[in-house]
Amino acid sequence: MAIPLPRPLHALTASELTAAAKDRRWPKWQTMALLRSLRLPVLDACLIEPGHGSAAVLTAAHVLASAAGTERLMIRSDGGVEKKQYYRGGNTFAVEEIPHRAAALLTDGRAVILAEPTNRFTNRLTVLIRMDRPGPGRPGSLTLEALGPGYDVADLTRGQIPPQVTAHLEDIDWNHYRPPRWNEWIITGDRCPGGEDARRHRRLRRLASQTLADGGHLDGTVGAEHAEAWLRERGFLHLFAPQPTREALAKRSRRLFEDAFFLAAAQTNRNWHCLATAFSVFEEPRTVYWDLVDGERKYAATAPAAARHEERAA
Repeated sequence: MAIPLPRPLHALTASELTAAAKDRRWPKWQTMALLRSLRLPVLDACLIEPGHGSAAVLTAAHVLASAAGTERLMIRSDGGVEKKQYYRGGNTFAVEEIPHRAAALLTDGRAVILAEPTNRFTNRLTVLIRMDRPGPGRPGSLTLEALGPGYDVADLTRGQIPPQVTAHLEDIDWNHYRPPRWNEWIITGDRCPGGEDARRHRRLRRLASQTLADGGHLDGTVGAEHAEAWLRERGFLHLFAPQPTREALAKRSRRLFEDAFFLAAAQTNRNWHCLATAFSVFEEPRTVYWDLVDGERKYAATAPAAARHEERAA
C-alpha cells in the first residue's frame, strides 16, 4: 500500500489536527499541530515520516513552498523522545536542495519537518517561556527569558547565551485563571559589566560555526569576525543596534502569560511539572510560537538521570 503524501498544517481538518496533537511519536509535530488547533501563531509546516522517498519529499516541499509563496524552506527534524545529541535544524535551503538534505535524516529513522522560512538574523524579540509547578493543584510560577534584535530561539535553548531580561511571576494557580497585576512581575536585567559584548560575541561564534557554515555561506575555519562581516555586508545590523528588550518584553508579558495559561490547560499530561515553549517576533512583524516541551518527556530513558534533570524543559 502506498504511503499517503504528507500534507501541510494549513490543509489539515480540525479532526486531523486534534489527532496529530495527540500523537506522541513526533513531539515537535505534535505541538505544532496543537498550537495550530488552538489558533496560536505557528509556522505552516509539513511532516515527512521515515519511509518516504526523495520524490515524495520534493512534492511535499513544492506544495508547502507554493502555499507560502517562497522558493526556500526551513528543515527541522523530529526523532521522538530525544537523546541529548541530535540534529540541530532551523536553517533554510532552496526547495531543490531539500530531498538531499532530508535523505540522511529519514534513513536514520528521523521524521523531517519542512516549515516556512524565517530570517534568523532579523528577529525583533525572542522569549523562552517556562511554566513550573511542584504538582497538580499546587501554585507554580512563570519565567520569561528574553533576547532582543538579532538573536534567535536557539541562542536561549542551546546556545548558552544568557538572557538580557528576565520576567518572573510567583504563586500562579495553573488551574484557575487570574490576571497578574503589574506589581507582581519581577523584571530583572543582566547587569554584568561587558555582558552585552560577550553575549554578541557568543552569538556571532554560533552563527559562524553552525548557521552560516551549515548553510554554505562560510567555508573553512571561521570565527566571530567572519560572521560579523557577513551580516554587515548584507545589511543585517539588528544585532549591533540598540537592544530595547526590557520595553519589548514588558509590552507583551500579559499576553504571553495568557497564552502560557491556555497552553498549560490544553496539556494531556495533567501531572506536568515543567513546560516550556519559545516565542519569536519577526521583522515583518509576525509572531510565532515554537515547540511546547514537557520536560519529563523530552529525552530518552537511556539518558542518565542527572542529565535528564539538568536538561528538564531546556
